[in-house]
Amino acid sequence: MNPLDDLGFFQQLVRAGSLTATARELGISLSAVSKRLQRLERRLGVALAIRTTRRLTLTPEGELYAARGASILDDLGELEGALLSRQDALAGRLRVNATFGFGRRHVAPLISAFARQHPRLEILLELSNFPPNLDERGFDVVIRIGEPPDARWIARRILANRRVLCASPGYLEQAPPLDAPEELQNHRCLVVRENDSDYALWRFETADGSGRARTIRVGGPLASNDAEAVTRFALDGHGILLRSWWDVHAHLASGELVQLLPQWRGVRTDFHALYPGGTHASMRARRFVDFLELEMRGRVPMLDG
Repeated sequence: MNPLDDLGFFQQLVRAGSLTATARELGISLSAVSKRLQRLERRLGVALAIRTTRRLTLTPEGELYAARGASILDDLGELEGALLSRQDALAGRLRVNATFGFGRRHVAPLISAFARQHPRLEILLELSNFPPNLDERGFDVVIRIGEPPDARWIARRILANRRVLCASPGYLEQAPPLDAPEELQNHRCLVVRENDSDYALWRFETADGSGRARTIRVGGPLASNDAEAVTRFALDGHGILLRSWWDVHAHLASGELVQLLPQWRGVRTDFHALYPGGTHASMRARRFVDFLELEMRGRVPMLDG
């Protein structure tokens, strides 16, 4: 086998995490995957992995081969991308991470459109509930709420966003009055239990820019770790919801949900696309973030304030 083919095979093996998953992705037999790994190890003269059909554990030599191999393949992709730049084409691998809800609704369709423009790209989209460690997972672009904790990463805002307090007309018809954030304690509130945050604390700031803020502990009979499920509860009239503008703007426009306490606003939760700074940033990452920044403008109405 060509050494570059071996590098690509081993990268796929590492990403899949097992011999069985690799065989499934490649559309070949488990024994064929096992034999190819054995041939690679014989050629290199070292053991690269301790394996079972369900799990692959890299040896120190395997870790080195995977890390340096990824760098070599990235450099090759950069070289091909540079040669194709006059044709406005990109090649190589692009690894993207985003949250489940935002990733499904917006990032995946935009990756699909970007891939049509650049058919020589190999794009991996990984969705997760928790933001990955920026240095350890090998992503080229990470889309997350807020700016990066590490100055080595560049943050480009792709969507202005904040949380919006709202409820269905059906709930409001039978609910007690709501004139201040403190009165939320008299209401059924629908809570999204996600990440490690204190999910029962809702934070607000005044819309007039005075800097006043409130943090209210809320509760209610329904909660979920899935935001779409909680939005469904609100649409069905079960209580008050505090959700991101990008997620509920269509329901507000249709009248299915009504914004509450307009004099108070949920905190800003802007979406940023993060990618490594300096020479570590690939042309693929920069061009993809440019594309995200441009295309997101037409997908979510502009936030007021």
